Amino acid sequence: MQVSARTDYALRAMLAVADAPGLVTAAALARAQQMPPAFLQSILGDLRRAELLHGRRGGGYTLTRPAAEITVGDVVRAVNGALTTVRGLPTETAAYPPAAAALRDVWLAVHDRIADVVDRTTLADLLRPVPSRGPAGAAGTHPPGRPPRGAASPTG
Repeated sequence: MQVSARTDYALRAMLAVADAPGLVTAAALARAQQMPPAFLQSILGDLRRAELLHGRRGGGYTLTRPAAEITVGDVVRAVNGALTTVRGLPTETAAYPPAAAALRDVWLAVHDRIADVVDRTTLADLLRPVPSRGPAGAAGTHPPGRPPRGAASPTG
C-alpha cells in the first residue's frame, strides 16, 4: 500500500482536530501540520463530504462523531477511494489468464489485511499515549493490530 501525501495529510488533519479542545481553523491546521493551505482545503472538503468533519462558517472544524468512532479506513476511503487497487482498478475486479490466476487471491489477501488494520484502528487509538519508543521492532512500537516484526502471527 502506498500512502499518498493526500492520505497522510488527511489523517494528520483529522488527528489534530480530534486532539483540539475546540474548533480548529484550516489556517491553524496548515501552520501546525506544515501543509500547503490550498491542498489542505481540498482535503478538508473531501472529509466534509464524507461526513467526517463538520465545518462552521468562519469558525473552523470539528469531528462529526467521537474519535473512537472514526477509523483510519474511514479517512483513507474519504480522500483516496479504495484501500487497494490493481492497475488503478478495484482489487476485486482483477482478472488474469490461467497461468497468473492465483495473483488475484494474493491481491485480495493483501487488501483484506490492510482493511483489517485500518478498519480496527480509530483516531482515538492513535491519540493514546505511546509507550517510550525504542529501536524499530521493539516491544510497544508496532502498529495497532499487528504483531512486532519477527513475532509469531496468530494466523500461522
